[in-house]
Amino acid sequence: MHLVQFTKIRKKIEKSKLVFFSYLCKMLVFPNAKINLGLFVTDKRPDGFHNIETILFPIPLYDALEITTVGTGFARPDGMGGQTPPLHIHGIPIDGNPNDNLVYKAYQLLKNDFNLPNIRIDLLKKIPFGAGLGGGSTDAAFMLKVLNEKFSLKISDENLEDYARQIGSDCACFIKNKPVFAYEKGDVFIPIDLDLLGYQLVLICPPIHVSTKIAYQRIVARKTVMSSPSTTLGINSIETSPCYFDLQKLPETSVELWKSVLKNDFETSVFAQYPILSDIKQTLYDIGAEYASMSGSGSAMFGLFPVGAGFARPNTIGGTQTAPLQDIHNFLNITFKDCTVFCLNL
Repeated sequence: MHLVQFTKIRKKIEKSKLVFFSYLCKMLVFPNAKINLGLFVTDKRPDGFHNIETILFPIPLYDALEITTVGTGFARPDGMGGQTPPLHIHGIPIDGNPNDNLVYKAYQLLKNDFNLPNIRIDLLKKIPFGAGLGGGSTDAAFMLKVLNEKFSLKISDENLEDYARQIGSDCACFIKNKPVFAYEKGDVFIPIDLDLLGYQLVLICPPIHVSTKIAYQRIVARKTVMSSPSTTLGINSIETSPCYFDLQKLPETSVELWKSVLKNDFETSVFAQYPILSDIKQTLYDIGAEYASMSGSGSAMFGLFPVGAGFARPNTIGGTQTAPLQDIHNFLNITFKDCTVFCLNL
C-alpha cells in the first residue's frame, strides 16, 4: 500500500477503534504523540539522570509506520551474518543514519530475542521531532507492538514496557498509550483517569530543535533550589518533596485552574534561549487558552481551548474581537508564520 493512502486509512481505523491494520504481508499502525501536563524536575540521581514528575497525555497527532514481510533478496547484510531491514523514512526529513533511528533499535531489541523474518519498514513522519512530543519514542514503542502483533510473539504489555525502557525514558508510556503520572526518570507510571473531552488542543511547533540532553544540563532541580539558603526567609529548607502540586490530583482540578498550579520547569532556561516560545505562550493566553505550556523540554507549545468557544484576537483599532475558534489556525499561522500549527480535538 502506498504511503499517500495512510491518512485515509487512519481515519477509518479511528472510527472503528482498531489499533492495527493488517493486510496480506503488511501491517500498518499510527504512532501518536504526547504532551506533558506539568513537568517538575525534582532532583539529580546518582546515575546522572534526573528524577521528574509529570503527566504524559496521548494526543491525536500521528506518524504512520508500516512493516512488510519480504524475501531474503529485499534485506541487506548487517555485516554479522544476518539481515537488516531497510528503513525508508518519508515526510519530515530526519538527519543521520537510519540505523540510529529508534524504530530500527526497537527492531534490533526483539530480533536479538526472537527469530524475526526479513521485513521492510516504512515510516511516514508528521510529528515534529526535537519538540517534546515523544515522536521518536512513540515510533519505537509502536514498532515493538506491531512486531509483537504481526509475528505472534506473545510478549505481555509489561515486558514490552521493559523493552521500551531500554530505548528511552518516555518510550514505555506508549505501550498502553493511556494518560499516566510518570515519575523517577519518567519511566515509572501510575495510570490516572484524565480526559479532556470538550477541549481542543492548539499545538504550535517552531522550527527549533531543543536538545533534551542540553536542556537537562541547564536545569536547576527543585530539590537544589529548595535546599539552598533562602534570601527571603533566611533559612535552609529541608523539604524532600519539593513539587508545588500533587500531579496525581490533576483530574480533580478544573482546567481553568491549571495555570496557577502547573509548571514546566524547563521553560525558564529554554525560554531564555528561545524568547519566541515565551511569546507563543503569552499569545495563546491572550486569545483565550485556559491553559498553555511547553511540552517536555520543548520546543512545541500548546494551548487548551474549550470546544465551541470563541477566542479574542487583536483588531486593528485596539482591544479585541471575538472570532470562532476554528479561525485560530489561520490567525496563528499569520502571527507565527515560520511555525507549524495543529488544531486537534481531544
